[in-house]
Amino acid sequence: MRKIHLLRVAMLAITVMLCASTFAFQTSHPKRQFRGAWIQCVNGQFEGIGTAKMQATLISQLDELQKIGVNAIIFQVRAECDALYPSKYEPWSKFLTGKQGKAPFPYWDPLQWMIEECHKRGMELHAWINPYRAKTKSTMELAANHIVLQHPERIFSYDGLSILNPGIPENRNYICKIVEDILQRYDIDGLHIDDYFYPYPVSGLSIPDIREFSIYGGGFGNIKDWRRDNVDRFIKDLSETIHKIKPWVKFGVSPFGIYRNIKNAPNIGSKTNGLQNYDELYADVLKWINNGWVDYCVPQLYWEIGHKAADYKELIQWWNRYAGNRPLYIGEDVLRTVRHADPQNPRLHQLPAKHRLHQQSENVQGTVLWYSTSVVKNPGNYATLLRTNYWKYPALQPLMPFIDDKAPKKPRSVKTKWSKDGYYLTWKAPKAKQWNDEAYKYVIYRFAPDETIDTEDASHILAITCDNRIKLDYEKGSTKYTYVITALDRMSNESAGKKKKVKL
Repeated sequence: MRKIHLLRVAMLAITVMLCASTFAFQTSHPKRQFRGAWIQCVNGQFEGIGTAKMQATLISQLDELQKIGVNAIIFQVRAECDALYPSKYEPWSKFLTGKQGKAPFPYWDPLQWMIEECHKRGMELHAWINPYRAKTKSTMELAANHIVLQHPERIFSYDGLSILNPGIPENRNYICKIVEDILQRYDIDGLHIDDYFYPYPVSGLSIPDIREFSIYGGGFGNIKDWRRDNVDRFIKDLSETIHKIKPWVKFGVSPFGIYRNIKNAPNIGSKTNGLQNYDELYADVLKWINNGWVDYCVPQLYWEIGHKAADYKELIQWWNRYAGNRPLYIGEDVLRTVRHADPQNPRLHQLPAKHRLHQQSENVQGTVLWYSTSVVKNPGNYATLLRTNYWKYPALQPLMPFIDDKAPKKPRSVKTKWSKDGYYLTWKAPKAKQWNDEAYKYVIYRFAPDETIDTEDASHILAITCDNRIKLDYEKGSTKYTYVITALDRMSNESAGKKKKVKL
């Protein structure tokens, strides 16, 4: 009897271990989730490689990201007061052609090309700019029309960088003018800025803005408060610029991952010990969120669970607690995630544990991956886990009712028809009078004969597309499926569904 009892105990232990291992990879599949990836130029991955090779590289990345489940690309188009698009204000980027001011050959417009490539894959395109940085450390030669040469009085140098001085009002206006030009010429879905406001502090160096403080700092007894106000004013002005021109364009910010340390702010700080947005970058991110000046926030939580100075678990819980007044997405470092073991299960890297923290955080509505090249190389099967588990089914974008909460009308004239290359389901756009009534994308759901029609179940989403048709897999015409087509507007408000039964 004792042997039988011990055998039962051993079998129970094995069962518990198998269940625990399985649970580590189980996930729910929310219907709405921001699934972004950053594509940066500043690391030089495109510098001087030529039009054909850059396009081939981007197509390869976009195809893989689409398979993984990514639904938004954040594409860097302005790294140092330059441009990866034709601009009448700023020179072509050296990170595109190898020399600042030199146009690409054969000629093309990377921003317009990326918009088209993303949209035909059902992805959003968010144009990413670095607002204040005017020259990186690696840039040795500037184009004649670059702002550092045209207006040196509006620039300060710091640790090898050139910075548009945030304390000079003309610089705020200048950046807004650049963004206004992008908005008027390009059909972008979002405008994105990252964590470069005042420069990252270097020991022994002070910011050379005493003169500007004496001119513009009236009313501020503290230069740090004045610096924060400069950045506040810029964020507010940029937000108003964006939504005045195109109300549907989402303004997103990706701040450094620590707002304040608890030792500096006992009432609100996180249990961390690192660089702070508020105190050292002069970025009062919570103020921007709570005042509605930004539409989404992506704190860069690039550390691992258990990091001594900046624990990922502590930080995701902090941001979830304090930054829920606007959609909150988490910036994830792919390589650091797979290089570190789960403290609770050393056999696994940290993706499953981090994902569980996402699920437990009610205000976290998505993820942005740093960075696209790392993702597609699939270290630690990171991309495979997204494709086969966490992001197995397509997802709609999170809602932003503070911009628009009215759904469009449902699609019209849903039909099937044969074409030369196969059998298609087609539909027409609903009628609309203004931008917030117009259908921008469509969601196609499919249900087998024995399945309940439930459009809240993401597993039935066949595709999210900008097209007005989808190719069907026709077999013998003996099985009747029900398709439901809904329309999405610019803010992903979803219409009622239009049903169509189809024999395949």
